[in-house]
Amino acid sequence: MSIDSDHINYLVYRYLQEAGFQHSAFTFGQESGIVRSSVSQIKIPPGSLIAAMQRSLNYVQAEVNLAESGPADLENLEAVDALTLIESVQPDKREAKRAQLRNKPQEKAVDEDIEVPASKVTILKGHENEVFACAWNPHCDMIASGSSDSTARIWSLDGSNNGVADALVLIHLAPHGEAKAKDVTTLDWKKDGTLLGTGSYDGTGRIWTKTGELHNTLTGHKGPVFSLKWNTKGNYLVTSSVDCTAIVWETATGQIFQKFSFHSGACLDVDWRNDECFASCSQDMAIYVCQVGAARPVKRFGAPHGTTSDGHTADVNAIRWDSEGNYLASCSDDCSAKIWTLELDSPLHTLNHADKIYSLKWGPSADEKAERKLMLASASFDHTTKIWNALEGVCMFTLEGHNLPVYSVDFSPDGIHLATGSSDKRLLVWNTKTGKLEKSYEGGGGIFEVCWDREGKRIATCYQDKTVAIIDFAV
Repeated sequence: MSIDSDHINYLVYRYLQEAGFQHSAFTFGQESGIVRSSVSQIKIPPGSLIAAMQRSLNYVQAEVNLAESGPADLENLEAVDALTLIESVQPDKREAKRAQLRNKPQEKAVDEDIEVPASKVTILKGHENEVFACAWNPHCDMIASGSSDSTARIWSLDGSNNGVADALVLIHLAPHGEAKAKDVTTLDWKKDGTLLGTGSYDGTGRIWTKTGELHNTLTGHKGPVFSLKWNTKGNYLVTSSVDCTAIVWETATGQIFQKFSFHSGACLDVDWRNDECFASCSQDMAIYVCQVGAARPVKRFGAPHGTTSDGHTADVNAIRWDSEGNYLASCSDDCSAKIWTLELDSPLHTLNHADKIYSLKWGPSADEKAERKLMLASASFDHTTKIWNALEGVCMFTLEGHNLPVYSVDFSPDGIHLATGSSDKRLLVWNTKTGKLEKSYEGGGGIFEVCWDREGKRIATCYQDKTVAIIDFAV
């Protein structure tokens, strides 16, 4: 095998063309002379540069594993975080990955008594790529799922078809209808269960009936939609996008009611406080509380690009209001979660992990009679989930059962159990009163999201292996 400069230049030239950098491609082609070279007559498939780089990166990753533990570790390349392209050419970074492999924790053994039997699991198949999101209908026996195959699916689980789940396929077409759109990144049911909202990487939001008909198309963002939420009343839906904006839509017409352009980085998440007020968070490290109809934010927590000492100092990945709208929780790549109130400019509490925090969820409202505190769960890349006494800012339990980053958490409706899902393929169910692991189920791929049904009897998990699993938790 040999490499010469003309071959490299031609691959770079084709990459610039395919990526849409026409002016850069023209300039590079002229200066490198590649347009006058015989190499330019060779036919190569699209994406050849990326494919070659990925193969090279896989080789370096395998080399790191082989140098440490021999051929057996080739089957477990996910055991350590994968090298990035830049890291693959940095000797110190490659050595750090080897050290990480040396110190890799052994997989935690799972008690067979808590393993969920296959008879308690229904696997929903139909998606053609990984499934990113799932959500139960709040009023009937349906669950919606969204995938990178450009579809959402509504699965009916009422048992009317001899126990087989029926699926309505919601195809997300590109704006002009010629081809499929991109990944379905987020979805949410209207609170009365009659309509489903979906957001896509093509920058479009869509509203569907529960029978699978397209009700409205929400066109206004200039980049991928990352989050989409209905307010309780159902007259507004809010979306957030990589274009740095949040948009409130009139759901009856599908028209923009108001665009909020306060952030200077990608707007990663939104959440309603009540029917007229919501919060947004961003890669710019700031959080804004916005009132529908108001020209300026009601409140700003932190500051753009981490210029205040009490705000986040890295991307803010997710935000959630508690059920009463009194407290706002946020989590960040800076390894912290924070709890905010509108009465204070600084966080009420800062809650720490050893690595990035990807998601968080509130438990049900505090109940003195049931001796239930207001709980917050945070899921981290440090492989742990923590349950916090939110009002006191004290960690109640650190849940250590996963071997890889934890991506999703959800409380059961009664708050007694917490489900956690990880890229280690496992769903774990914990008792929130004791911190003990009660149930475990291993699927066929990494888990992107977990969610309980309205009765607390089943858990849905969506997987990297194109499936959705429904786990029967009824005792």
